[in-house]
This record gives sequence, C-alpha cells and structure tokens, in this order.
Amino acid sequence: MSRADQIKIGLVIPESGPSGIFGPSCAASAQLAVEEINSRGGILGREVVVSTIDGGTEPVTVANRVRTLCHEQAIDAVVGWHTSAVRLRVAAAIGGQIPYIYTALYEGGESTPGVFLTGEIPDKQVVPALNWMATHHKVRRWYVVGSDYVWPHETLSQIIDRCVDGTRPTMSAEIVLAGARFLPLGASNFDDVLDAIETSSVDGVLVLLLGQDAVRFNRAFGERGLHRDIVRLSPLMDENMLLATGAENALDLYSASGYFESLATGHSMDFANSYFGMHGMSAPPLASPGESCYEGISLLDKLAHQAKALDVGALVHTADTIPIDYESPRGMVRFVDNHLAQDVYIAHADGLDFDIDARVAEVV
Repeated sequence: MSRADQIKIGLVIPESGPSGIFGPSCAASAQLAVEEINSRGGILGREVVVSTIDGGTEPVTVANRVRTLCHEQAIDAVVGWHTSAVRLRVAAAIGGQIPYIYTALYEGGESTPGVFLTGEIPDKQVVPALNWMATHHKVRRWYVVGSDYVWPHETLSQIIDRCVDGTRPTMSAEIVLAGARFLPLGASNFDDVLDAIETSSVDGVLVLLLGQDAVRFNRAFGERGLHRDIVRLSPLMDENMLLATGAENALDLYSASGYFESLATGHSMDFANSYFGMHGMSAPPLASPGESCYEGISLLDKLAHQAKALDVGALVHTADTIPIDYESPRGMVRFVDNHLAQDVYIAHADGLDFDIDARVAEVV
C-alpha cells in the first residue's frame, strides 16, 4: 500500500520516565482504536498507521522528534497522552501544520489552532471532587503535593481561585489550604513532605504527582501509617498506579476521572470486551490514560468524517461550528469549544480496583 493510501499518526505516549507506567495501556488502547477504524475502511478511506514517539523524555526532545517528522511529511496527525510541559513544546513544533489531539487531563486554557483536547480539566474534575469530599466526608483542610511542572501548579492556582479565596464560589463549603509542596520529577524521598503533612492537622492530601512518583509517595504514605487518618485524592490515579501502590497502601485513596475500568455502563463494558478480546486477559490494565488514546484517535476519525478532510483549517472550522455528540467508552460525550465534555466520577480504592462513589460532573 502506498503512502498516499495511508494516514500516519504520530502517537506520543510515555515509554520512559515517571509517566512510563501508563505507556503499555496507552499503546494497547490506541491499537484497538486503529483496528476498529481500519475495519470500517479507515479515515477518509485511508488506512490508519501508527508511529510511536516516546513522550516521556525531555519536552524539547519530544518536540524536536515531532518537528522532524512533520518536516519530512512522515506523519499526518499527532495524538497522545503526555504532560502539559510536552504539549506546549509539541504544539509549538507543529505550528498548526497538522492536527494535534491531546488526550491527557490538563490545566485547561489551551487555545492553539489545530490542537483538540479530550482530557478532564480542573473545573470539571478536581474542583467538583473536592466539593464532593467536603460534602460527603467533611474533608475541608488539605495539603497539596505535586510534581513541579505546569499541570500541578496551574491546578493549585485554580483551586485557590475557586475554592479558597471565595471570589469565585463554586464550592458548597470553603476549602482550607494548609500547605503545598512541589517536587522534581523522579522524586524518591518524601520524608520532609510527609513530616509537613503529619504536623499540619489536615483531613486530606491532594496528590498531583505524576505516575511512578505518586506510586512511591503513596507507598511511603502508607508505610508512615498516615492513611489511617488522612484521605488522599489523586485525579491522575489510575489502575496501573493502584496496582503498583499495593492494596495495603491504598486505604482511603480516591481518584476522579471520566473513565475507570469498573465503570459499569454498556459503553465501557463493550470497550472492555473489545480490548480484552483483542489483547487477551493478560493485557495492560484498562485505565484512563490508555482509554484516552483510544478516545483521541476516535475523535480524529469523527472530526475528519464531519469535515470530509484532514487539514487543520477544515477540522478547526468543523470543531468551531458543529458540536459533535457521540458514544464513547466514557458514555455519551460532546466535543464542543475544542474540548470533550464528559461525565466525571469519583471513586475510592477497594483493594486493587476502584469502586465508583458518585458522578461529580456531567456532559452539558
């Protein structure tokens, strides 16, 4: 098959670094999306082919790789889960030449033409989850520990804006912020921050650490015995991280997401059946970062079908003009204002699974 008969997607997913724990799930879910689309005739009648780029390396390294592939016309689109630090570099490297579907939860506010976003944002994820914790578990006094990059910093700023200072009250009860600490990626020693948490008399810890860093933190938290008295809420906590954390360290550990493997809806169960039917029961865990890559490739297909083209101008016009409603493993979703509107759930760890407690945000 000639190059002209293919649509080649640069799949930017973490294969190394703290977020490398998500990589196998991302690759497996993306592969399922490609197989399903190709079984229906591809995108605009062209076979979809994926080229994987390690999004876990330094942002400038990832961006340079993407820039080279764009210059060589070796990719027609970029899709993937990676940090906001990588996103900012990649968006600049692409420069609107090809469509870019960014699938990770992020801090919000991205408006670069040609960048389309499917992940959760704080207003629809972290803020309502904090509200739910305050209302249902009286958890109002929080300590924040996060990785030292864009998403944790901006998420904290929005929490302060919306939940702490009262100028934009979106909470039923005011949140008290007892302290915050940001740690370099790859952090492994948490003694100082655990000491600070232990002496701060908090009800909860908001964990904005990335991947394997959060796993190490949760293990240290459990070994210190803090999980007996203090709850944790981690909006990036997925099934891979829960498995690595261990059930013994997951007492009163909560997550908020648009997708969990335990989401018992017809859409999610159909997705699970297809996923394990393709990869077998020993496949990487079904998890939000992985499913988001399936989501991103599916969205590219739907945008191209609606626009009847793959060029950025046509896709931007379509996204700006026509809200796109469709069925996803996350349920009924709507792509509008360049973001995916989706239901978001809060869940607590029950052993090595998540037990969903409530829906905290809905498709509008």
